[in-house]
Amino acid sequence: MFKTVLFPIDQSREAREAADVVVNVVQKYGSRLVLLSVVEEPNAEAPSTDPMVSPEVVAKLLENAQVLFSQQGIQSEVLERQGKPAFTICDVADEIGADLIIMGCRGLGLTDEGATDSVTTRVINLSPCPVLIVP
Repeated sequence: MFKTVLFPIDQSREAREAADVVVNVVQKYGSRLVLLSVVEEPNAEAPSTDPMVSPEVVAKLLENAQVLFSQQGIQSEVLERQGKPAFTICDVADEIGADLIIMGCRGLGLTDEGATDSVTTRVINLSPCPVLIVP
């Protein structure tokens, strides 16, 4: 049913919690697992000084995730892309023929304004395949 699962990861607690669901789904369906980290394009007007988005940090994040899944007997592929997270996630899902995107939910509050700004909401609205959100 889910031949290819895309798991966009970042350093959030929600992404770490979603990893357990990814393990269960991938093992149950024998899915191909693709791990994706999206680094936002730097803004020329306000360059990022956030050390959390350095290439080294992203590479380490993907490596650690790959090790975590391999400990569960799951082989995974890793992709690192640059762009707007929601659009890039959906583009990659289309590119790899994903049957499911699993991602953590990062709450921005209960207002409509906050909900429309979340990456999760945008992925749900733009995705070429089903999206499983782990609260």
